[in-house]
Amino acid sequence: MKSLLTVRRALLLATTGALLQHGGLVLAGESAGSTDSVPVVGTRPAMSALTPQPVVAALRAASGGAASAPGVADGGDAQGTVAELMQMIHDKQLTELRTTYNGSYGASLFFYPQEMTYYVALFQDKHFWRVIKSQDDTRAEAIYTDFVQQTGQLAEVEIRRAQLQAQKAFIENVIAVSEDRARRLQADLDVARTQQAKVNDYQRQTQSEAVALRAEKEQAQAQLRQVQNEVQQLQRQTESGLPGSR
Repeated sequence: MKSLLTVRRALLLATTGALLQHGGLVLAGESAGSTDSVPVVGTRPAMSALTPQPVVAALRAASGGAASAPGVADGGDAQGTVAELMQMIHDKQLTELRTTYNGSYGASLFFYPQEMTYYVALFQDKHFWRVIKSQDDTRAEAIYTDFVQQTGQLAEVEIRRAQLQAQKAFIENVIAVSEDRARRLQADLDVARTQQAKVNDYQRQTQSEAVALRAEKEQAQAQLRQVQNEVQQLQRQTESGLPGSR
């Protein structure tokens, strides 16, 4: 039994040392193997859907507590500020004063009226990342402003990625439209070339026929003149000796 308590204390000390920084600031690193999908830029998950980081869960496990809400330790066991905030959100004890989103990052300012206490939280995706508790409203506002600036800086790459994805999709769409237009133009050009070849053949054939018809017409005219001459001669012979005959 004594050995088990020693192990628990060692785990608590190791985990608490990783969590507590800058005079009570809780900093929890996001799990590298998380399978949660990153939300679309600008989307806002419900506060009740936010969860503490895996380090807080490790602290809860080390203290032997059982969760009464997702990611929250039971009363009586050591809890970090993240877990405390989660429990209060779960119990609907807080008023959400401000929340700012930049990409999947966000900062929130909560107020606990019963103790005139402020909670300032920084989160990413659905995980609380840093939480600071203070009864000084000026300090809480200043920390919230700083967290908001951090969300803007942290989200720059994410927002840029979203913009590049949109630009890439737009360019791909333009390429698809242009390729379709090119195919249509090529089809029209192929039709035009085929028809032009037919027209050229028709023109050559018509020209040949016109030359042949012209020769036949000249031959027919010569034949007509010859026949007319023969008719005139026969007419004169027929009318020879008659009055008025030439």
